[in-house]
Amino acid sequence: MVRQHVNPLSSFHQLPRCLPPPAELFATAELPLHLDIGCARGRFLLALAQQDPTRNHLGVEIRRPLVDAAETERLAAGLTNLRFLFCNATINLQDWLQALPPGRLALVTIQFPDPWFKQKHRKRQVLQPPLLAAIAAALAPGRELFLQSDVLGAIEPMVALVEASGGFERPTGDARPWRAANPLALPTERETYVQSQGLPVYRVLYRRNHAPPPIPLGVR
Repeated sequence: MVRQHVNPLSSFHQLPRCLPPPAELFATAELPLHLDIGCARGRFLLALAQQDPTRNHLGVEIRRPLVDAAETERLAAGLTNLRFLFCNATINLQDWLQALPPGRLALVTIQFPDPWFKQKHRKRQVLQPPLLAAIAAALAPGRELFLQSDVLGAIEPMVALVEASGGFERPTGDARPWRAANPLALPTERETYVQSQGLPVYRVLYRRNHAPPPIPLGVR
């Protein structure tokens, strides 16, 4: 499986986009919300939304053709607890998360994000301090953030950022540095492919603690 990288710092992807609120996205907006950042083609969420109708599932993705294809398949399946949106998560999600009703966000997943290996490209990584602060502010204590990747260079900076924030903790008993099992009901396509090749998957599950949301770097 070949990754098709998109530069999130391009002028087009830096444009502000107003994302619809849950009431405009889901038939039953009051359900707990699972936010999957970087959902790609969306087949993981298409399967999960059918298996877990007790939650709404929102996938956001920076590649518009993948979002269009996923939405077409969602509509064909008649799923009203699932939506896909085109956006640059690092730019467009912060205000949307801030506007969520308290306690609505139940789970955030970032799975197999595009790896950016060069130091000068670190600003292209999806989980930046402002987005993490917005996630932490929207997650109630005990709610979860799940990260996984097959590339150490992609997940290690995310782990370092989350743990330095002070807003999250790993469940008691979870192995370090990496969790052995996926806590979700289904694997992603990338996860299935990587494991079929006998390659490792690096996973970390976090739970929101009672600390105040972290302050993004550069904000005082």
